[in-house]
Amino acid sequence: MMKAAVVVFPGSNCDRDLAVAFEQAGFEVSMVWHKDSALPEGVDIVGVPGGFSYGDYLRCGAIAAQSPICQAVVEHTKRGGYALGVCNGFQILTETGILPGALLRNAGLKYICRTVDLKVATADSAFTQGYSVGDEIGIPIAHHDGNYFADAETVKMLQDQDRIAFTYAENPNGSVADIAGILSENRRVLGMMPHPERAADDGHGGTDGTAMFRALSGIFANA
Repeated sequence: MMKAAVVVFPGSNCDRDLAVAFEQAGFEVSMVWHKDSALPEGVDIVGVPGGFSYGDYLRCGAIAAQSPICQAVVEHTKRGGYALGVCNGFQILTETGILPGALLRNAGLKYICRTVDLKVATADSAFTQGYSVGDEIGIPIAHHDGNYFADAETVKMLQDQDRIAFTYAENPNGSVADIAGILSENRRVLGMMPHPERAADDGHGGTDGTAMFRALSGIFANA
């Protein structure tokens, strides 16, 4: 059985959504409290969910990244384990150093909550192999601090290594190079501001995120 673990922080509001998306793709899901110091045995992928975690008043993800479970997530990724960080989860992945860059206040200084069009920038990853390069997909965003920033050298590295997973068709928040999601160097960690788990069921009004979870299940089912 494919196994996913979803981290639960105080104040998270998308942890259950992410768990359901994994379950619908065939994963056995464990919910892991942020004060736990270890992940369940045999976990294939860790989901770090969106929604506001405690301590975001300091800097989004900064305090959550110090939770005991985050050290276990860091070690999991160092061993080559897979992880998906969505919205606040993306912020946490940058705060832990698993992914480069930082998420700043939206350029318009306003909270944004709507469906946006993303362009698939690479299909060369477990997360994006269900799409084709250039595909446009509709995925919801809901953030106040989704403006991805990295210095010019880091952005060039991401471009040269084909590690930009998604870009915005029309940039809603000022992110450098229109970046909506990036991959780790080994391509086993994805951080993205838009919420694919909110576009994985007909009842959500769109299913463009379904291909991501199905692609992931295919990777582990055939492992």
